[in-house]
Amino acid sequence: MLKTNELISEMVSLPVDIRAMLASKLLESLNPTTPETDILWGKVAERRAEEIKTGDVETIPGDEVFRKIRERMK
Repeated sequence: MLKTNELISEMVSLPVDIRAMLASKLLESLNPTTPETDILWGKVAERRAEEIKTGDVETIPGDEVFRKIRERMK
């Protein structure tokens, strides 16, 4: 069996699409969902999309969001 550091080294050397799939599976294993949860999140996403379309919420450009995150992480 691989040691943890060896396993991590192997994983980060995988192609991007495989790493993305692996990351998704790992996150899912930490916080499994149920069909009911997926339905509820779908409703939240639809409601939020409608709020954006109608102007009920103020959106923030992505570059501004990431700039603020980088500032907080300094």
